[in-house]
Amino acid sequence: MSRYMNSRYAALDAYVPGEQPKGEFIKLNANESPYPPSPGVLEALRSADGTALNMYPDAACRALDAALAGALGVTPDNIVCANGSDDILNFCFMAYGERGALFPEITYGFYEVFCALHGIDERRAPMHEGFTLKPEDFFDAHRLVVIANPNAQTGVELPQDAIEAVVRRNADSVVVVDEAYVAFGGQSALPLTKKYPNVIVVRTFSKSRSMAGVRLGFAVGSAGLIEDLRRLKFSTNPYSVNRAALAAGVAAVRDSAYYEANCALISAERERFAAALRARGWYLTGSKANFVLARPPRGEAGDIAAALKERGILVRYLGGALSEYLRITIGTAGQMDTLLAALDSID
Repeated sequence: MSRYMNSRYAALDAYVPGEQPKGEFIKLNANESPYPPSPGVLEALRSADGTALNMYPDAACRALDAALAGALGVTPDNIVCANGSDDILNFCFMAYGERGALFPEITYGFYEVFCALHGIDERRAPMHEGFTLKPEDFFDAHRLVVIANPNAQTGVELPQDAIEAVVRRNADSVVVVDEAYVAFGGQSALPLTKKYPNVIVVRTFSKSRSMAGVRLGFAVGSAGLIEDLRRLKFSTNPYSVNRAALAAGVAAVRDSAYYEANCALISAERERFAAALRARGWYLTGSKANFVLARPPRGEAGDIAAALKERGILVRYLGGALSEYLRITIGTAGQMDTLLAALDSID
């Protein structure tokens, strides 16, 4: 670090993304989709007009906003798109974190980074048996409430009536529901955005739409909340969604049947793989995401992750409060069978 660094950020613990190594690995560590983007997305990228790259993209993302609005049954005034859902989440913390933020004790690691980045006072809601959450731990927060549902790291879902109870008991605060994993078996809070003025639902194209490399995300909420987020987007980087991403995003929305089929395959494989691990004595949470959180019956989780890497397989060892667990992304059936064979060889 240089001596010129702003003292406010000098002690910042930056977010640590999943390892992206060179070489041939089965990557089950970053919750990416094992399937490619849809044929329509690939065609949109191939046919993109490269001669227009001298011109800025549409900062308002009008075509993508309209496509999403039509698919979700809202209006374009209820949609804002940005450079991945992390961008949207950052805007949420900036816009609504003045009185502080409340989120689960174990969840997506970027939330605490956003708090540190913007000087936001953070509070944590405790985890209960089986890494579950209780809605009453979020009642009357009088600060920004952020809930990843299904929860990042654990995959456990908070039932929709519980989410609505949290929204009702925080009428003076914004409640952000981060739905990065909802397409793999969760229930969406989107209907609540029409019923309450203080709900924002955040989604990404990275997981269910196989576009982690594109960096595209969006938020749905009341027109007033979306205007807030657009104000911050246009005050930081209005052209954060490039021309190729916009074209790919519109094509992905149109190809919803392709992605729904992929999500169904991943969800079914999750259940098959979870059953296979349980038969081997592993403990797993009840995941509704495209990953499982699993505790081995013996051995150290970190050592197992290292042994798997030596065998060409990457899984995520998170450490800390989850030091006894591995987070394992669901890949194809063949990839998961290879992982099971590797685990058997380690035993």
